[in-house]
Amino acid sequence: MRYLITGGCGFLGSNLAYHAIQKGEEVIVFDNLERFGASENLKWLKSLKVNVLSHGDIRDSGAVSEIVKSYKPEVVFHLAGQVAMTKSIANPRLDFEVNALGTLNVLEAVRMYSPQAVVIYSSTNKVYGGLNQYSYRELETRYVCVEKPLGFDETTPIEFSSPYGCSKGAADQYMQDYARVYGLKTTVFRHSSMYGGRQFPTYDQGWVAWFCLKGVELIKDRLSSPFTVSGSGKQVRDILHVDDMVKLYFAVVSTAGVPSGSVFNIGGGYPSSVSILELLEIIGEKLEIPMKFERISERQSDQKVFISDIHKIKKIVGWEPKISARHGVSDMVDWIYQNAS
Repeated sequence: MRYLITGGCGFLGSNLAYHAIQKGEEVIVFDNLERFGASENLKWLKSLKVNVLSHGDIRDSGAVSEIVKSYKPEVVFHLAGQVAMTKSIANPRLDFEVNALGTLNVLEAVRMYSPQAVVIYSSTNKVYGGLNQYSYRELETRYVCVEKPLGFDETTPIEFSSPYGCSKGAADQYMQDYARVYGLKTTVFRHSSMYGGRQFPTYDQGWVAWFCLKGVELIKDRLSSPFTVSGSGKQVRDILHVDDMVKLYFAVVSTAGVPSGSVFNIGGGYPSSVSILELLEIIGEKLEIPMKFERISERQSDQKVFISDIHKIKKIVGWEPKISARHGVSDMVDWIYQNAS
């Protein structure tokens, strides 16, 4: 099959490209290489002796149309996007152009030149807003949502309470409407937190990998002062390892009967839910060091808890995560130590 992966030199994109290449599939990666770590992932992909890169930006409708018209992919993994809440607040126009307009460009190109392609879009749990309509209990190391202790399903009301939520939510909605109006075979994944190899974290993107990096820097004596944690550190997410994520994407491609326009909440589920404090404890145990940090103000529009209820994807596709948080974080620390510290 022919795969087009937008943002294919990013963390998830490079892992998906690698898996497709290993399966002997044709792969074109479309990436502007602006994200931190993208150039490193490009070098890695090139080492596979496969010409995979088409340099371009999804904001450029002409470039997007040209790659879809000439390549006619059978599968599109649309991952390119602006992914940081903080950057969306600092520059909402850029956030809109990349996430909303860029997605429209991809959909229009597919509609015009490859309408039978399967399109899977990487959306976000941030389309649900701050989830402030629910109540929370504060325990010693985490918050618990009283009404939804085991997770939020797809019937949770959407509420775009940030520029990032607005831009991703608009793209999310376009994916659904292009299925309804034009018959495109779209699927939306509203991701919680993902992590794993090929992730080069920054302060405002890739929080699991970021704290793993801080731990590795501590044992290598590269931190001159304690790192920071926003808010109480009791915020909870269900984390999902990239190996489980890759299996999910290809499972949807190969599963008959996934309705066009489907939306799924995707994460590790309740068993893989961790707070920041609990994550730091796992990292500290792995590295056998105390993870000393300083608290700063909580981030704007941050959710106290988001845990994905993944029953819908399990029922329709038969997928569920296999890698535990503790095992996955241990692997993440090892990868950071060897590649990104």
